[in-house]
Amino acid sequence: MVSRDLIIILAVVLVLVVVLLKSLHVIAATEVGLVTKRFGRRLGSDQPIAFRGEAGYQAKLLMPGLRFKLWPVFSVSKHPWVQIPAGEIGVVIAQIGAPLPIGAKTAEYRPEFANFTDLTVFLAEGGQKGIQRPVLPPGTLLPLHPVAFLVLTAGRVYGLPVSSNVDRRKPLTPQTFGLTPEHLRVTVVAPQGWQDVVGIVTTLEGPAPEAGDIASRLGGYADIAALEESGAGDAEKIEAILASKNGLHNNYQDYQAFLDHGGRIGLQHDPLLYGSYLLNPFLVRVEFVPMLVVRQGEVAVVKSYVGLPTVDTSGQEFKFGSIVRPGHRGIWNEPLRTGKYSINPRLYAAEIVPTSILTLNWANQSSQAHNLDAMLSPIDGKSREGFVFGIDLQVQIHVPDSRAPKVISMVGTMQNLVNEVLQSAVGNYFRNVLQQLPAVQFIETRDAVQNHAQEYITGYLGKYEVETKGVYIQDVVFLPELVTVLTQREIANQERSTFEEQQRAQIVRVDLEKARGTADMQAELAKANVNVDIQKAAAAARTAEAEGVSAFTRMTGQAEADKTQAIGLAQAKAVEALGVAKAKGYEAQVTALGQQATAAVAVAGAVADGQIKIVPEVMVSGSDGNGAFTGLAAALTGSLRDWTPGRTDAEERPAANGRTGADGSAA
Repeated sequence: MVSRDLIIILAVVLVLVVVLLKSLHVIAATEVGLVTKRFGRRLGSDQPIAFRGEAGYQAKLLMPGLRFKLWPVFSVSKHPWVQIPAGEIGVVIAQIGAPLPIGAKTAEYRPEFANFTDLTVFLAEGGQKGIQRPVLPPGTLLPLHPVAFLVLTAGRVYGLPVSSNVDRRKPLTPQTFGLTPEHLRVTVVAPQGWQDVVGIVTTLEGPAPEAGDIASRLGGYADIAALEESGAGDAEKIEAILASKNGLHNNYQDYQAFLDHGGRIGLQHDPLLYGSYLLNPFLVRVEFVPMLVVRQGEVAVVKSYVGLPTVDTSGQEFKFGSIVRPGHRGIWNEPLRTGKYSINPRLYAAEIVPTSILTLNWANQSSQAHNLDAMLSPIDGKSREGFVFGIDLQVQIHVPDSRAPKVISMVGTMQNLVNEVLQSAVGNYFRNVLQQLPAVQFIETRDAVQNHAQEYITGYLGKYEVETKGVYIQDVVFLPELVTVLTQREIANQERSTFEEQQRAQIVRVDLEKARGTADMQAELAKANVNVDIQKAAAAARTAEAEGVSAFTRMTGQAEADKTQAIGLAQAKAVEALGVAKAKGYEAQVTALGQQATAAVAVAGAVADGQIKIVPEVMVSGSDGNGAFTGLAAALTGSLRDWTPGRTDAEERPAANGRTGADGSAA
């Protein structure tokens, strides 16, 4: 009997010890004890946690330390505190609270919820089941109720799922809830290599955008309309559009504030700039896109897909689209100049337009400064004779920054301007010109063809508000047959030029020798020149002397002539008077005595005066006895023949003194 009682006592003690041991729980410093009550009233179907002693998971947790919970009424399971590592975020999913409103995807958050550690406050303030909008930041360490809340991190999932849709036999991971570990990391917007980026935000919950809007902007475009009414300039409106309103909701980190300020679901107008952001992956998705960078020598023409209704400002003559003021849908009339812009490329397509001089190469090598001529190749042309050859061409164009919006409105992009407008115009022009010219003429008139091409292209691109700065034929690739002919011709021309140069060299050599001889004889030449000058001076002196003598002689002779003339005239007058007197006397004698008697008287008188010689100077004799008489008669007859009445003795003396022979010649 004693032994039975002892056994019972021992059994009871053993049971008490077992109960005591199973009722005592040591909760570690980073653990919580989840209490489950096995006996009690049943819980309502809508709540998994008991707050009033019902059977099931109890709302109150066992904190670190030695804790007692009577076994077998209560069972205790240990769970780690929620700990968020660096670089990660924790997404909280509530399994208790009010159901979500119809259409809602996440639970509304209130500041009273704090960090979700007080279940009573959470339920009392209207906490809702489902995904909570705030996320737990890196470094968080919280004793959250493992049944009330699930916490998703990149490395693990905290808590116990109560939904029947979750397979409890498999370990919970972010993929179980449709996420990847990358979704549960801190969103970092930073340069990627050398490229600047911005974060384009798409929200997954909120009211739908207004009709016609493809993106949401807090407050819409009422601020832009107000600026227009106040007469603000285009630059001021651009600044207002580019200004971010993310400060109203802490860059989408306070999603409740985003919704409270009128945020809507879908693509957002304002992107995220450089920084780290705690974004709920169930509410916000971020895509990294390059930042708009406008370099020196460029402008960005903005094509806006959002904003106020389109109001065209291009005028009636412009038929190539709408040019609008900033803030309206369409192509802005004011381009963006040098700078970096955090602009959403899904809403504003920016076409970069180089405003510096662009060099486009129709060649196998493209420009290294840009890739606009990457699709251009040498122009294939055919001459009038059928020769086919390629032309490497270079065209320089310029788009003024103020005309860039119109250029883009007409052609769409700069690549279209080159590939569709300029390539066809340039290629067709040169092909047409080559078909009208012989190949050789094209080569010889290359400059003229180039100048005409520049005139044509300048006029053609002028219609597109583009300036042409130059057209240059870089190289011409000929057929081998044509190259041979041209080479032979050029060789002949070069030989001819060589011969001409040699000829000119010989001419220069002759001139050199002549100059060298002249230089060698320069001393003698100088001496000769001096002698020439001396002789010229002497001749001039003699000439002057002769002129003086001549003048003196001329004057003296003139005086003598005048004297002689005067004497002659006087003597002539005297002789004339004497002759006239004698003539009159002869006439009187002839009248008185007769002609023969007058002649005899005259002869006698002449003999008496000695004018007629009676004794001959030459004795004439004859063979007969009458020779003396005959000679006398001949001499007398000759004297009479030669004597003329009125002649003076001086005049007759030369004849009388002249002796003649028998043949009449002078002795």
